[in-house]
Amino acid sequence: MKLRKVMIIGVGNVGSTTAYTLVNRGICEEIALVDLNKELAYGHAQDLLDAAAYRQNMIKVSLRQSTDCADIDIAIITVTSGLAQKSRDEELAGTSKIVANIVPNMMNNGFNGIFLIATNPCDAITYQVWKLSGLPHHRVIGTGVWLDTVRLRRLLGEKMNIGPQSIDAFIVGEHGDSQFPVWSHSSVYGIQLNQLQKNKIDFDDIGLSAKNKGFEIVKYKHCTEYGISSTITEICQHIFTNSHRALALSCILNGEYGYKNVAIGVPAILDQHGIKKIIELDFSDNEKQQFATSVNIVKGYIRHIS
Repeated sequence: MKLRKVMIIGVGNVGSTTAYTLVNRGICEEIALVDLNKELAYGHAQDLLDAAAYRQNMIKVSLRQSTDCADIDIAIITVTSGLAQKSRDEELAGTSKIVANIVPNMMNNGFNGIFLIATNPCDAITYQVWKLSGLPHHRVIGTGVWLDTVRLRRLLGEKMNIGPQSIDAFIVGEHGDSQFPVWSHSSVYGIQLNQLQKNKIDFDDIGLSAKNKGFEIVKYKHCTEYGISSTITEICQHIFTNSHRALALSCILNGEYGYKNVAIGVPAILDQHGIKKIIELDFSDNEKQQFATSVNIVKGYIRHIS
């Protein structure tokens, strides 16, 4: 059996929590940690190995350079610039420089797997990684709006007293301020949400709450790691298990929805090779305009990447 290997580049709050979540799920046989702070990476590795010792399967936690990547299946990028940022957008200048140094060196050293990007601003960095790597569209994926979608379903579930996994509602667009819920395609087992609740719920307010939830969490605990780490781990699990599950991810568009050369959050089917298919929704007129606005905002970020 081929061992499944994941590399985590950047083991701060998100990277280390992702490693811990991967260990607990037991979905890979090796987790390679990469960080400029070698002592921090070593400490995390030893702590993770303690956790892995409780697993029934053998899990190796190793320390590597990012260039030691030829045998890696999924490379997760969680690096940050280390600067105090006011918004996702302001991280672009710092993180894009780090990514510009990492990705070409990995490709020159034989990386042939899938890139999974959680670094913000996620869509612009996903596009940057795709351009730098030269990999096909389907092998560069951003976490995009999947966590935002899960938040939307959680908030709807709390209002409706329905388990969030029974709610087919999702967000598309930028992982940022221009994202929006696709209410025209939102339902519970085929029943439209607004019909189910007979206008008892302010859906616009819930969509706004889902969009701002990350900022709310940061306000109280100064970081977020549990939700995004679960997002990353779920994506890895669907790739490794060839699940053909549809998630709302940051994908490189190549004509879908009428756009090219941009990464944006849309529903897509995952398989063992990455993105198997992007699902094209029949947006309402208002949703088409919102999506166009979101695409243009992401393209604006992309133009600022040096």
